Amino acid sequence: MNRPLRRIAIFCALLTLALLLRVNWLQYVDADALATHDKNRRVQINQFATPRGDIIVAGAPITGSTEVGGTDFKYKRTYKNGPMYAPVTGYASQTMGTSLLESTYDGVLSGQDDRLAFQRFTDVVTGKERRGGDVITTIDPKAQEAAYKGLTDIDARGSVVALDPRTGKVLALVSTPSYDPSVFAGNSLKESKRFQALVADKGKPLANRALRETFPPGSTFKILTAAAAIEHGVVTDVDARSDAVSPYPLPLSTNKVGSEAGDAVCDRASLKTAMQYSCNNVFLDAAARLGQDRLRETAEKFGFNEDVYSDAFGDMRASKSLYPGDLDKPGTALTGMGQGSLTSTPMQMAMVTAALVNDGTLMQPYLVDEVRSPDLSTLQKNEPRVMSQAVSAATAQKVRELMEHTAREGSAQRALIDGITVGGKTGTAQRGVDVRKLVPYGWFVSYGERPDGASVAVAVFIDPTAMDISREAISGGSLGAPIARNVMKAVLEK
Repeated sequence: MNRPLRRIAIFCALLTLALLLRVNWLQYVDADALATHDKNRRVQINQFATPRGDIIVAGAPITGSTEVGGTDFKYKRTYKNGPMYAPVTGYASQTMGTSLLESTYDGVLSGQDDRLAFQRFTDVVTGKERRGGDVITTIDPKAQEAAYKGLTDIDARGSVVALDPRTGKVLALVSTPSYDPSVFAGNSLKESKRFQALVADKGKPLANRALRETFPPGSTFKILTAAAAIEHGVVTDVDARSDAVSPYPLPLSTNKVGSEAGDAVCDRASLKTAMQYSCNNVFLDAAARLGQDRLRETAEKFGFNEDVYSDAFGDMRASKSLYPGDLDKPGTALTGMGQGSLTSTPMQMAMVTAALVNDGTLMQPYLVDEVRSPDLSTLQKNEPRVMSQAVSAATAQKVRELMEHTAREGSAQRALIDGITVGGKTGTAQRGVDVRKLVPYGWFVSYGERPDGASVAVAVFIDPTAMDISREAISGGSLGAPIARNVMKAVLEK
């Protein structure tokens, strides 16, 4: 064989070898990734080839499936009370994919989870249609309804989170404005346009404000500042007058911070009086005396700067709430009243409140109680788990006394419930560069406890951007407190 032919033969042999290597690589290395890729049409067809399992609230399904024609996808997802439960379920759309619980537990709900392999085999042998498993949530339907109704009745952008302090179970998880996942569950052009309209909506109905967005927590953070001050011995007597003057001069600054209640009430007020009237000066001073390291340490024990609860059970994906590092002295003081660079999700503030109710023990929040196979056997059972001991039981008790006094005598009176011990704290959070032009965010945190020990912690967040409302209506707790009250009643009055 002459030299040119030999070179061509070697080159062809190398090409053949490369093709064989590539084929084997695709078959044995990339096969699983390609088979499960979300852009693989066969995967999508298989995903909607049978009715999905259900997401369950209090024993009743809030999802379903309906058979459709004229498409490769045989079944389409349906939702009961879709807007109310959308922040819990997420969506399962033939075009837009899945989100939240529909995404996290897609394998179980679609019947394709590896734990259901034997079930699939028996279904094939017996000729039955593949079946999906069910996801049992921790949601209390009455609490969820009370939270959703409270926000929608006032046409508010906002969210509500309710937790069982003893277990960490999420009893309510609401975000408004919301959306109905049913309207874009299929793959028609009309449904795609509906989804795009939701994406373009300035009210951000697809946003999960309870878990995925952070805001300055304002005066609700004062319950954490109080806990840190008591825990570290900065405040030893909550009834003793402080040295904090009003208006309060920020450290290393010529700026002074006043309080809505006025200087006559807040000047050198005790911690108890400061909580009652939400006196900024006392909490600014407490934060300055604590210093950023001790206050951040306490905040982190309550869950700030952590994302461990996001993936612990795979049922929640929450944004981090941040207590910033490397603060200067003015910045540290401002965090004492929940301002500055501090940000929090509503879930995080519900966690802070819940830990104080639970004698300082912070429990892992979780949204899914149990995952079941189609034959109702248990695939996964979530159990209560301790995240941290945020503060001592003695400190938690003192802060609860302050919050209960605030509910009886201060700005949280609208949350009171006959026969129930209630503690609460209102909050406003300034936003924007010129705080005088924008109505602040409204917050309210509270807890209710029955004589038998049953309890619930609630956080309410309201963004008044689209509302015709005054600053006074936000700061007075007139909006958030009644919502929290109705949620607590829904849980405790049974």
